[in-house]
Amino acid sequence: MKFSVLLPTRNRQEYLRYAIESVLQQDYQNWEIIISDNDSEQDIKGYIASLADPRIKYFRTSTFVPVTDNWNNALEKNTGDYIIMLGDDDCLAKGYFRTTSKLLEQHHYPEMIYNSALVYAYPGIFPEHPEGLLLKWGNASFLEGRKEPFYLDKSEAHIAVRQVLNFRNEFNYNIQFSLFSKEFIKKMQCYGPFFQSPYPDYYATTASLLKAERILAVPFPLVAIGITPKSFGGFYFSGNEKEGVKFLNNTSESEVSRRMKKHLIPGNSMISSWLLAMETVRTNFGKEFDLKVSYNKYRFLQVLDHYYKFALKKGVNTKDLMNLSRYLFWWEKAVYSTPLYLLSLCVRILPTKRKEGWCAQLIQSISHPQFSTKRIEGKFSNILEAVENVNLP
Repeated sequence: MKFSVLLPTRNRQEYLRYAIESVLQQDYQNWEIIISDNDSEQDIKGYIASLADPRIKYFRTSTFVPVTDNWNNALEKNTGDYIIMLGDDDCLAKGYFRTTSKLLEQHHYPEMIYNSALVYAYPGIFPEHPEGLLLKWGNASFLEGRKEPFYLDKSEAHIAVRQVLNFRNEFNYNIQFSLFSKEFIKKMQCYGPFFQSPYPDYYATTASLLKAERILAVPFPLVAIGITPKSFGGFYFSGNEKEGVKFLNNTSESEVSRRMKKHLIPGNSMISSWLLAMETVRTNFGKEFDLKVSYNKYRFLQVLDHYYKFALKKGVNTKDLMNLSRYLFWWEKAVYSTPLYLLSLCVRILPTKRKEGWCAQLIQSISHPQFSTKRIEGKFSNILEAVENVNLP
């Protein structure tokens, strides 16, 4: 059985080398790495050539393309039986291929594996964790409390999908959580490219949980997700969302975004991209599964995000709130915009730690349920060091 590791990259060679090294260190040899270099200014090609391993295949775009296009570029080049995509700041856990091949054989070769993960934030990402942070992340409601791999019931998967179409995260979308069979990806491509929308992982994970007949859910971590100062997560957590959007380069208007103009509200681009991904799922699979996207819930979350930032004094001021009101229906202003404004004024006078905790709990209760996490103690200078002492079953 051959595994393909897709590695889209752009100008992050200092992290890419850890992702590649995590594959080279595996105790299973039938694999390939597909590097899809998105017009980097660094000499990624020279670095790959210096590794002198024919299993590491290098491709380069002629221009800086949207992240979704680059992901599809990488996917087109693979020759494996099973496919995983890593970010260039992520890595595989030790024994990934050996463990995964055993799981595939024991469970009669499912179309998809959805697994738990480690999350490693590099030093400097979170001020409260200046030396870095390593977590075992419980990233889906259906993994909570489980100890052993199991086949996910289709009805449970479909309930989770309907929840995310209603803008409640019953699972996290990072594409690194999933391994796909080549045959399943071929089946999905009758609906268009496997990766679609400005957030290709939001679309692909949701669509796959909807369409896959056999999904193996694995409650222990098989990969590590990196959050670096040069990743979208790093930009987002530092409050520099505009740089994150430029990093993804997915700002071009699509047919779906044009259709959604009457629903879109200026504000948090992550929430709007979430809407566009879910609308793409509905467009492709809505008739088959009777799917509906909650546009009102999307708009409420955008309004809530404005008042959350206003309450915490994080880049939203009274002028921004006045601009927001231009996009709201009269009933939205009456039902939640005005009450949220009054509430946010009260929150602004609270001590910082108290109001941050209170606001975070409010948002989690509405759209982001808190999955179990466990901190792994230690000092790690990079993601490869962080996973060296974490052993798979």
